[in-house]
Amino acid sequence: MPLLHQHYPALRDTLPHLALGATPTPLRRIPLLPAAGTEIWIKDEGAFGDGGWGGNKVRKLEWLLPDALRRGRRTILTVGGLGTNWGLATALYGRAHGFATALALVDQPVDEHVRAQLERIRNSGATVHFTHTVARTALSLPWLLARHSSGTTPPYFLPAGGSSRVGLLGYVEVALELAAQVADRTMPEPSHIVTAIGSGGTAAGLVLGLTMAGLRTRVVGVVVNDKLRLDEPGLLRAARRTEHLLRARGARLPELDLTPDRLLLVRDQLGAGYGHATESGRAAQQLAHDQAGLELEPVYTAKAMAAVLDLDRRGALAGGPIVYLHTDGAR
Repeated sequence: MPLLHQHYPALRDTLPHLALGATPTPLRRIPLLPAAGTEIWIKDEGAFGDGGWGGNKVRKLEWLLPDALRRGRRTILTVGGLGTNWGLATALYGRAHGFATALALVDQPVDEHVRAQLERIRNSGATVHFTHTVARTALSLPWLLARHSSGTTPPYFLPAGGSSRVGLLGYVEVALELAAQVADRTMPEPSHIVTAIGSGGTAAGLVLGLTMAGLRTRVVGVVVNDKLRLDEPGLLRAARRTEHLLRARGARLPELDLTPDRLLLVRDQLGAGYGHATESGRAAQQLAHDQAGLELEPVYTAKAMAAVLDLDRRGALAGGPIVYLHTDGAR
């Protein structure tokens, strides 16, 4: 049973959950040697997921798939880049639970990683529409909704990354899980948790969940996407929308102080844009591989690790310990 249901029993009947992986995900110290000596731990979300793909997207699908079923939808329509982890996870887990998936894909730099991902997407059974740009995707949306409707029933539409108010529950749950791991002394309370931000749902869910759990941990979001508007006010609004959803569905929450100091966005690791590798990311990949045996990918996780190392060099992590959230779940 998810921690949200354990802590707030009224949600068991109003916010259904579908278990798609084993919890809790591993939390361990990693032997990186950053310049200022900050203690770095990894919460390995890449280990999550019992299907053909893993990682942070599957956490969101645990809440989104049963919500789609509750609404009587059998097709999911969503958007992403050409190498979208989110789109692939949706197609694979959706197919396993009786859903068809349609994807609208926008352009990004094509390398071996993206080519391999596109092949996986083609093999997933999803219907793929190449819409090329965010603007063209928005203009195509009425046609896509009509094209994938079943009679008068429209598809279940999800924004990029599944970052809807229901999707954010995946990382509210992870924050509660981290709090439980701190409570059982797996690690001390972290000063920061660092994650890549592609659509914002992971960071916004963490802010809400950590506040609910009473942890003082600050969320550091490393912006890796220049195709969406991602800023602190917008992410805090998203967290508040999910807070309102929880209250509306019966959770008796205390007064929550979702203030801007709970969240720091880092923008200097983006490089040339979404999907473009950076030199600092390559260096972080190599260091993580050599010192900790971690395999990072260039779009999200390498840039997040590069931010950890840079923030540590600048003394911006308040001495730690910090948690690096590993979000990639390649299989």
